[in-house]
Amino acid sequence: MTVSIPTLTTERLTLRAPMMEDFAPYAAFCASPRSAGVGGPYSQTQSFTRLAALIGHWQLRGYGRWMVTDTATSEPLGVVGLFFPVGWPEPEIAWSVFDAGEGRGIAYEAALASRAYAYETLGWTTAVSCVLPDNTRSVALAERLGAVREGSFTHTDYGEMPIYRHPGPEAA
Repeated sequence: MTVSIPTLTTERLTLRAPMMEDFAPYAAFCASPRSAGVGGPYSQTQSFTRLAALIGHWQLRGYGRWMVTDTATSEPLGVVGLFFPVGWPEPEIAWSVFDAGEGRGIAYEAALASRAYAYETLGWTTAVSCVLPDNTRSVALAERLGAVREGSFTHTDYGEMPIYRHPGPEAA
């Protein structure tokens, strides 16, 4: 089965399939301290494998994370979407923002679009976001999205991670 990665648009953003042209900005993010929230920093080789995994997740799960770009300029600003790797307690809405997207509400806008896709297209009735406890900006974003802390789980690579439960489709 081959899954086609849909394209979503918001007022300012295009959420689309990752492409090779995204590698340089993605690798720069992965090599930076910003990637600590997702287990980084990573080498160029590891960054390529991670970029390929973004596409592979769509093929394995039927959903995944999009490359988020500025609609006006096509500049890659981050990776946001639906994520459910082995070892996770349940599917989540995940986000990583590149330097160019910082402080612009990019993750919020893209996460809302991702959540709407999960609820309206995939029929999800719930979603979580798993955030490293010291990632205060992601904790604040989860709360801004209406998610409420609901315990935690221990991941073999990342350690203890708080779980934030998003409002269901009827409340979102």
